Amino acid sequence: MSPMHGHDWTRDNCAVGNTLSVIGERWTLLVLRETFLGVRRFEQLQRNTGIARNILSDRLNTLVLHGILRKELYQERPARYEYRLTEKGLDLYPILLTIMNWGSKHVHGKAMLLTHKHCGATVMPQLACPECGERVAARDMRVVRDEAVLRESA
Repeated sequence: MSPMHGHDWTRDNCAVGNTLSVIGERWTLLVLRETFLGVRRFEQLQRNTGIARNILSDRLNTLVLHGILRKELYQERPARYEYRLTEKGLDLYPILLTIMNWGSKHVHGKAMLLTHKHCGATVMPQLACPECGERVAARDMRVVRDEAVLRESA
């Protein structure tokens, strides 16, 4: 397999670009932060983030449309909903942890203290190779052409 070059990606098949079109907006990431902290209701999301109601409504609708959150009725009159993470939404957890870790290191934001429920250790999860378990960073990886994916997009 040969190394992948930038010209192998198009706007239509770039995983980074396509992901950013769904979650790559500041307010969306703050909504996701709150949902991972257990906040589920519109009023609480609005209060905790300071997002204008119309923008929050738009971001929540986008996250529901893309299957990242699901809407659950908790009151009928008037109709009120909770927003809960789906499995697809839970898969975004490593992204938020990485952003938090980067922010605390490089822009001096305050990181949350994370403890592992199973053993109680205070941790900042790290990327690791699923085969050997070694911690990996950008310099430890290379991108290779996935011929099957390229054939599908042709």
